[in-house]
Amino acid sequence: MGLSTRTSSKPTHDNTGALWASLAVFTAAMFLSAALLFVVEPMIGKMLMPLLGGAPAVWNTCLVFFQAVLLAGYLYAHAALRLLGRRLQIAVHLALVASPLLIAGFLPPHLPAGWEPPVESNPVAWVLLLLLVVIGLPFFALSSTTSMMQRWFADSGRRDAADPYFLYAASNAGSLLGLLAYPLVLEPLLRLHMQSRLWSVAYAVFFALTATCAGLAWRWRARTENQGAGEAASANAREEPIAWPARWRWIAQAFIPSSMMLGATSAITADVPAIPLFWVLPLAVYLISFVLVFRKKPPISHRWLVERLPFLILAGLCPTVSQARFSLAVLLLLYLTVLFGLALVFHGELARSRPAVEHLTEFYLCLSVGGVLGGIFNSLVAPAVFHTVMELPLVLIFAALIRPLPSADQRANVWTRRKDWLLPLALGVCMVVVILGLARTGIQPGHVETTLVFGYSLLWCLSFGKRRMRFVLGLLAILVTSWLYAPFGQTLLARRSFFGVYRVRDTPDGKFRQLYHGGIVHGTQSLNESASCVPLSYYTRSGPGGAIFEVVEKSMPHGDWAIVGLGAGAMASYLEPGQTLTFYEIDPLVAQIALDPRYFTYLRSCAPAAKIVLGDARLKLRNAPDGHYGLIVLDAFSGDSIPMHLMTREALGLYLRKLAPGGVIAFHISNLYFNLAPTLGNLAQDAHLVALIGNDTQVSSAEQSAGKLASIWVVMARDGRDLDALTADTSRRFRWVPLAGQPGSRLWTDDYSNLLGVVKSFTRAQ
Repeated sequence: MGLSTRTSSKPTHDNTGALWASLAVFTAAMFLSAALLFVVEPMIGKMLMPLLGGAPAVWNTCLVFFQAVLLAGYLYAHAALRLLGRRLQIAVHLALVASPLLIAGFLPPHLPAGWEPPVESNPVAWVLLLLLVVIGLPFFALSSTTSMMQRWFADSGRRDAADPYFLYAASNAGSLLGLLAYPLVLEPLLRLHMQSRLWSVAYAVFFALTATCAGLAWRWRARTENQGAGEAASANAREEPIAWPARWRWIAQAFIPSSMMLGATSAITADVPAIPLFWVLPLAVYLISFVLVFRKKPPISHRWLVERLPFLILAGLCPTVSQARFSLAVLLLLYLTVLFGLALVFHGELARSRPAVEHLTEFYLCLSVGGVLGGIFNSLVAPAVFHTVMELPLVLIFAALIRPLPSADQRANVWTRRKDWLLPLALGVCMVVVILGLARTGIQPGHVETTLVFGYSLLWCLSFGKRRMRFVLGLLAILVTSWLYAPFGQTLLARRSFFGVYRVRDTPDGKFRQLYHGGIVHGTQSLNESASCVPLSYYTRSGPGGAIFEVVEKSMPHGDWAIVGLGAGAMASYLEPGQTLTFYEIDPLVAQIALDPRYFTYLRSCAPAAKIVLGDARLKLRNAPDGHYGLIVLDAFSGDSIPMHLMTREALGLYLRKLAPGGVIAFHISNLYFNLAPTLGNLAQDAHLVALIGNDTQVSSAEQSAGKLASIWVVMARDGRDLDALTADTSRRFRWVPLAGQPGSRLWTDDYSNLLGVVKSFTRAQ
């Protein structure tokens, strides 16, 4: 139903001042409930990260849970308002909001002791169950507030009570404030346990506001009932039922922004740590769109946005089809802009078609169903079905298929519609010819040529963007062509796990085989069998990693080594007879790739007796004997950075307990975006360790062609004499220098970390 079906009411019960006061209380309650919802989401996500290696999929899985509980909250509100008497419903809801305060164990939110993720299976079900135990009940109580209180407010007698959707904008404003407050204020200033306690206090305030709103709603309902049932029955008789096509349209229009938001989050965090800021930005853009479109006067023309939607869709597809590398700053700007435009269009369609207040809870229920389906598609279905990240381009094509069209375009003549297939067919033929031509000539185009080829194709597709089917077929032609296109080397394997997307590629010159996680190289091996045990990339013998292994081999020729992070297994090439090596790897898929001789042979040829322990290193290292390892190497990566929980005071304390006398700890901290050296300097100073840093970033073109990559390493020891051989070595181009901490900065612990404080650059290409 449209806006024209809404009834109006006049403030006949209360004076104007009392009505304004009630509006303020309801607005405050909804604002606070939304803020609490969206503060607890990144807070709980950060609590979970250390248990799962800092994988970006943790956040997407959390969002699926939050969306599912939000759906359950809307379903409860819809059923309670339809099935229970209003007074009974008010009492039941007040008891629900009070229950987390009364039942021990829910507040303040915390992770229960003894929970460890599964080692060899997908941890999604484990994460969902843990979230249910930790935050399920208070999150459910908060999630039902929006629709419940809007329906209560409809009985207030205010002139605008018949259309209370403006309160939804206030709720989303609270959500936005909560989201932004976490990475910008709470995370940098407060430890996790203090964040949790503060959240619990705010929840108690929310309960007090809810009780006040319940009292007002109880009084309003009593007055309404005293007017008699005849007037209400007459009003209800005039309301038309909502047709199923309208419900499906609402669900589809809510699905697209939800899926796009999760897809953008995955794309942004593919090669950087999944920190709250990068979770918050797409979700904040998503919420801002709700705030704007549900205002009484949206500030941006809906028609103007609809006309520019084809350009946004093509822009969102550009990184996928071009296979070009963009800096994080460019990706942030691109994906957030596309998400914002799509959300404004489809959420705007929802706002324009919102029904009368009698169907308010059903409307929100459909929105929530669409949001949950988007989360399920991105976080549960796509990783199981697709070997690469295909959910984002597919949802963009779906958006092109169901996008609204200006009325003038809908009146296109029949002959024009019959020609929809011509340009997409020509485009597909053109792209196939280009690919076959390049293949026959043996030319391997670089990023610039690739961007030009597909950029021209995207512009061509844009020229018929006003025609729905023609535009969709053009997008499909470009996307399929990009799948067949391999300009940067032959891809031998593309697999996906909970922890990310992995590719095994041969370089265009046929000299090396490389393992990629996202867009970052995590291992290189020579395809020359005689050089198969030569360590390459970050681990060359001329680099800092090679210097560390050389020193340890001389000081402890029969020692045991622990390496956190397997990659392609390149460090196995340093193993000498009499030494033992244990790899700690969180992702079983990485172990499968490294052990498969079709892809890499480091383990088989260089260290066949090496042991691989699956699971998070922080959890599995606890089982190793104290004082066992002469060398502990931290080379675990989430995208392009070491997971934060491996660089805390507690983590370093664990490494020291497992380190043998005279042993050393090495950290590989090569990184595009974050300067992690000061953080490690602070940790070494706190633990009274000697720390050195080796910065080997000036790699010549000849070295690069030989398989070497720039790298930065930090090494720590209890006694400076254990590192004298490093500082005395003059055979290498780089020098080992003492590493100092950063005065005035806070020490990273399991309860506190702040990656924003060590940002180096977001503008370098990935």
